[in-house]
Amino acid sequence: MQASSQIPHDVNYLDYKGKYKGLLSWILSTDHKRIALLYMFSMMTLFMVGVCLGLAMKLELIAPGKTIMGPQDYNAVFTVHGVIMIFMIVIPGLPAVFGNFLLPIMIGAKDVAFPKLNLFSWYVYIAGAVLVISSVLFGDGTPDTGWTFYAPYSFKTGTNMLPAIFGAFVLGFSSILTGLNFIVTIHRLRAPGMTWRKLPLFPWTLYGTAWIQLLATPVVGITLLLVSLERLFGIGVFDPALGGDPVLYQHLFWIYSHPAVYIMILPAMGAISEIIPTFSQKHVFGYNAIVVSTLAIAFVGYFVWGHHMFTAGMSGTAQYTFSILTFLVAIPSAIKVFNWISTMYKGSISLETPFYWAVSFIFVFMIGGLSGLVLGALATDVYVHDTAFVVAHFHFIVFGGVGFSFFAAIHYWFPKMFGRMYDKTWANVGWIFFFIGFLALYTPMFYLGLQGMPRRYYDYLEQFHSANILSTLGSWVMTFGLVITVINLFRSAKIGEIAPANPWNGKTLEWTVPSPPPVENFDVIPVYEEQDGPYEY
Repeated sequence: MQASSQIPHDVNYLDYKGKYKGLLSWILSTDHKRIALLYMFSMMTLFMVGVCLGLAMKLELIAPGKTIMGPQDYNAVFTVHGVIMIFMIVIPGLPAVFGNFLLPIMIGAKDVAFPKLNLFSWYVYIAGAVLVISSVLFGDGTPDTGWTFYAPYSFKTGTNMLPAIFGAFVLGFSSILTGLNFIVTIHRLRAPGMTWRKLPLFPWTLYGTAWIQLLATPVVGITLLLVSLERLFGIGVFDPALGGDPVLYQHLFWIYSHPAVYIMILPAMGAISEIIPTFSQKHVFGYNAIVVSTLAIAFVGYFVWGHHMFTAGMSGTAQYTFSILTFLVAIPSAIKVFNWISTMYKGSISLETPFYWAVSFIFVFMIGGLSGLVLGALATDVYVHDTAFVVAHFHFIVFGGVGFSFFAAIHYWFPKMFGRMYDKTWANVGWIFFFIGFLALYTPMFYLGLQGMPRRYYDYLEQFHSANILSTLGSWVMTFGLVITVINLFRSAKIGEIAPANPWNGKTLEWTVPSPPPVENFDVIPVYEEQDGPYEY
């Protein structure tokens, strides 16, 4: 399987002319690559909004007392920040962008199984995002419940909750449709000869993620629908004044939202599992173990939701069970880290920007995972529950894991997606500032949590001042690195040097097609021979 020649220098994928012209050529396209880019541009826009809200929160926390906003505004800001970042960025992020763009190519298909459904899922995503944003722009007040929409406050507050709740409900449908599409695509459209044991690791993680999307997302959809009905008609499911149980809401919400962590992290792990072998120029160590650990994470992740509720009131048996399961789910994650490091061992490592982002992911993911064991243990969880420690752990896993892997993936596959190279010097500078800023932003929160600073508070005692100053300064440094990175990528997509067809010497199928790929990916569907595999060096 030799890499094909690239598209001529005067051709740009963004300028492709198909059946429609201009904007219609994008919003009516069923080409999986264009839909992936629609997701990317939409998410980057929303991500910048979320970042600005996060910066506003850190600026408020730079000193005790009111700085730029009061408690009500602070509640509204962190609610909208959380809803945007969780439901619109990190959950759909890697599957919607890189899964859509690369999955069919990596398995030797011309498109996903249901191209029109794929486009429809993007429209559903946009509809959900518009509903959430409308809750901020219109109505009696910005939602202020936090991204978890906890009952009973979510149906008691006088703020404009219904559009936000229904927007999250609609976003869930986009996730379900994408997962269904990916499952059918992987089952039915693999190239001849590509058995399950020859499937690249990124499609494997998309497969595990898709099952979580399909099975877990309806739970939160029904839960949010019940909250809406509670707010409108007072049906008494979660309202204790009507005989309802607000703790039931927590169970239903986390039955979805903890598996949602694996919707976020499994594709991130898949991208890292592609990047590490490529830049080590080695066969990935323990291919079978990585596949089994992927499926184990997806399966066990359904049964650990209760560790979010150790202080909510549950039996000792339930607490012990959820604690043990939380520790068990760490084992397959540790297996992946071991295999990545073993792959690098004695490898011919090429120090390129995607590799820097990938090893940074491993570093912050290990910190996030180890701090998660503190929250999984009953005695320590009671001590740090609802403190800044939880915020630090959450961001090391969710933003550190998904953020670092997303930028590793975009730098790795950028030449294939756009047919151009980015400026490597500026890419490395952006990574350095982002990495240092990330650690300066979130590491002090571990200390603050251990000292007893609660989360979600707009004010704090004087004893927490110095660590909050460092955290706020870190947010500025990280954002500076983010701005450098994003500008470099957007600029390079237009005027970067023409990329070779296979600049990293990658061995999976996407590196055998032109850069950027043609509309139907392959002139002739490739056939996997007996000796072929995704990592043959």
